[in-house]
Amino acid sequence: MPATTTASSGSTGTAGGGSRKKKGRRARLIVIVLVLALVAGIGYGTYWSVTTVRASYPQTNGSIHLDGLGGNVEVKRDGYGVPQIYADSDADLFRAQGFVQAQDRFWEMDVRRHLTAGRLSEMFGSGQVETDSFLRTLGWRKIAQEEYDTVLSAETKKNLQAYADGVNSYLEGRDGKDISVEYAALGFTNDYKPSKWTPVDSVAWLKAMAWDLRGNMQDEIDRSLMTSRLDSKQIKDLYPDYPYDKHEPIVTEGAISSLTGKFDPEATDSDGSGASTVEGATQGLTTQLGALSDTLDEIPALLGPNGTGIGSNSWVVSGKYTTTNKPLLANDPHLAPMLPSLWYQMGLHCRAVSETCKYDTAGYTFSGMPGVIIGHNQDIAWGFTNLGADVTDLFLEKVSTDGYLYDGKTKPFTTREETIKVAGGKDRHITVRETNNGPLVSDRSSELEKVGQKAPVTNSAPDRADGYAVALKWTALDPGHSMDAVFELNRAKDFTTFRAAAQHFEVPSQNLIYADTKGHIGYQAPGKIPVRKKGDGTTPSPGWSSAYGWEKDPIPFDELPYEYDPKRGYIVTANQAVIDEDKYPYLLTKDWGYGTRSQRINDLIESKIKGGGKISTEDMQKMQMDNTSEIAALLVPELLKINVSDKDVRQAQKLLEGWDYTQEADSAAAAYFNGVWRNILKLAFGDKLPKEMRVEGECLNVRPANSSGPVDEQDRLVRECGQRSPDSAQPDGGDRWYQVVANLMDKPDSDWWKSPKSRKDKATETRDELFARAMEDARWELTAKLGKDITTWNWGRLHQLTLKNQTLGTEGPGFLQRVLNRGPWNLGGGEAAVDATGWNAAGGYEVVWVPSMRMVVNVGDWDKSRWINLTGASGHAFSAHYTDQTDKWVNGELLPWAYGTNAVAGATKDTLTLKP
Repeated sequence: MPATTTASSGSTGTAGGGSRKKKGRRARLIVIVLVLALVAGIGYGTYWSVTTVRASYPQTNGSIHLDGLGGNVEVKRDGYGVPQIYADSDADLFRAQGFVQAQDRFWEMDVRRHLTAGRLSEMFGSGQVETDSFLRTLGWRKIAQEEYDTVLSAETKKNLQAYADGVNSYLEGRDGKDISVEYAALGFTNDYKPSKWTPVDSVAWLKAMAWDLRGNMQDEIDRSLMTSRLDSKQIKDLYPDYPYDKHEPIVTEGAISSLTGKFDPEATDSDGSGASTVEGATQGLTTQLGALSDTLDEIPALLGPNGTGIGSNSWVVSGKYTTTNKPLLANDPHLAPMLPSLWYQMGLHCRAVSETCKYDTAGYTFSGMPGVIIGHNQDIAWGFTNLGADVTDLFLEKVSTDGYLYDGKTKPFTTREETIKVAGGKDRHITVRETNNGPLVSDRSSELEKVGQKAPVTNSAPDRADGYAVALKWTALDPGHSMDAVFELNRAKDFTTFRAAAQHFEVPSQNLIYADTKGHIGYQAPGKIPVRKKGDGTTPSPGWSSAYGWEKDPIPFDELPYEYDPKRGYIVTANQAVIDEDKYPYLLTKDWGYGTRSQRINDLIESKIKGGGKISTEDMQKMQMDNTSEIAALLVPELLKINVSDKDVRQAQKLLEGWDYTQEADSAAAAYFNGVWRNILKLAFGDKLPKEMRVEGECLNVRPANSSGPVDEQDRLVRECGQRSPDSAQPDGGDRWYQVVANLMDKPDSDWWKSPKSRKDKATETRDELFARAMEDARWELTAKLGKDITTWNWGRLHQLTLKNQTLGTEGPGFLQRVLNRGPWNLGGGEAAVDATGWNAAGGYEVVWVPSMRMVVNVGDWDKSRWINLTGASGHAFSAHYTDQTDKWVNGELLPWAYGTNAVAGATKDTLTLKP
């Protein structure tokens, strides 16, 4: 049975104070330096405020001379400020792209490059030293420099340099206040001045993207943390097998051919032996590994909380089943809500495509990066979702002052010295140590020095002494070609050149979907995915043995799954399993998303096709906004069977009668059900997890870890308080937890349904008793939040989105938040719905990730495509284009997406000519 707990209602404690101190230091980034600076600045009067704000607005009409151009470049902006650039050479095109993005977003670009380089302290002071130290240890910038120097093609480097030249042309001669209001504020306490942009600044961003999409690293940590309170069977209950029987994988046709040894979308046989199973010296670390989890929480999650919500939807339907008779392709990446949006919409057009000017593409890119990441050109369209391949492993390392143990011998560390410059303070110096498995991430925290002290190991493991260090092995720490792949995708003409580009998209590993004007659709799983000698990557491995680790070469690209014109006529990717593991000899991961969103999309497409209808652009748009709750469909029939005596709880229960399981913003039933779901998770699972996984500050009286026998007296319990950020605590309520609960529904007497007595409730012993208690707890939780009168309840009042400026608006006084943040908006949708407005059930109902953009591409008739961004084109807080797309995004609307010359001309509101 899971470790015994006793609920302690309304209590908070001081455990996790270390984490709060870290967050306090991070808050000083805003509160001490920038908030006071901005307040001080406003003290100079209205003239300072208005003049400074206006000074940074970009020029969007007329002409500007730009050194280095070979000819005139036109920048045409529509009514939402979205730019379309027209040039006669690649160099001019990317130079102009750098200039235009700097006009709109340079503050965001500058902060981002300081993050990726581990140099935030240079801008914001000593509160960022710990974050910088960890990022220097990972070495993102160092690897990006190696990529630029030794790996990337000459053409890619020319494009990167042209982009950097454009950014620097914008910066030249401008003071901080002329770039953005944030620099003006920063100038009151820091003499910081932006340095020139470099090509490596752009390349390094791909490392940050790879970090936030790194796969199962948090699950690897969490399984290890669970060993302090749960046995192996209980942990298995919480990480169930992927439900292939009810949620189809992406690739349902094909296998590794026994004839060619390559992946064949037509093959039906497999000569592989399947993934290896876990063997070896350790089944995971103890709760000391929570220190690493805390450290990871401190790294800004640029794309969103790493977990089940990080992902996306994408699907493509063949012209056989569409009203256009050509493919339709949809994509909506689920990432962190931020202001400005992570995405930047634009078009890059050569007036005449030729050998010297190769691009005619449009879509979404990142400020600070040339090219287009997701979108289409004149021949093909493509979309991304996170594949979720397991590309990271943690290794226990037996270390000494002389080095680390490997196959019975001590090997010397690879070391480098790093100097962290601190605004307003002394430089800090760190030594980064690496083993053959990667950098020692445990060196960056005094708490982490204790990692591995109590990790269970076999008798063959080396002496524990003071504990094992922890190294991180990650494919992104090797130089790669992903920047090459961006430009190759932008130029691709057909499925062959698309796959050739995908081969270079090594990290992060993404699902790539495809459609072309000739009517073909396709899918490719790319990425540098390791082949493990032993183990399955679900728990830390012993670094002292060569029997573990990775093979020299990753899975060959030719053996990665793909599909081309599958017989079913459509392809859906939404972070589900790529392919049935019984049909595939390589291990991609053991930690897929569980396929709730993907199967709903499959079902919606199938119902339309089987009904004899054809799918339109509007149908694709409606599918993106589908907010049906799968877990509600499973639980509500059982909840309605429970006899409820309390009239107020019964009143709430009646909300569920006749509910169709959709989660509209105005739905009272959705509000109550999600409250019940949150409380079911807390009672059945959350209160049984170790403190390192529970919400920071939430305290319980629990049985001491690893104790046995009955608990007869209260004094045998100890008080433990949660230590994790609400955005990443468990159980988060994602579709892994849907599967956990589904597996337990026919086990009404399972120990998981047992919960201890609280102040007002008796202990529960069965499923229905726990459900009844969750219904009661939810009734009173929502009463506190929404009022006693249930006729006033609705889901949107609980489930709100606030857009926060990521450097000035995330913490600090209300004044600053009112200036830079926007919202809240009441949202529909929910966790694991297609309209994935995600929330963490352990932490509350606030929206923590969203469809960060939505697009529906009308292949071949490009000007009938539609798109929307979460916020707007501009990063300037008082610009008309700061959040001018948000209301439409909330309502599920899409904007016209002009691409052709005539359509762009018709949509143009401002034209800026850049002249040599």
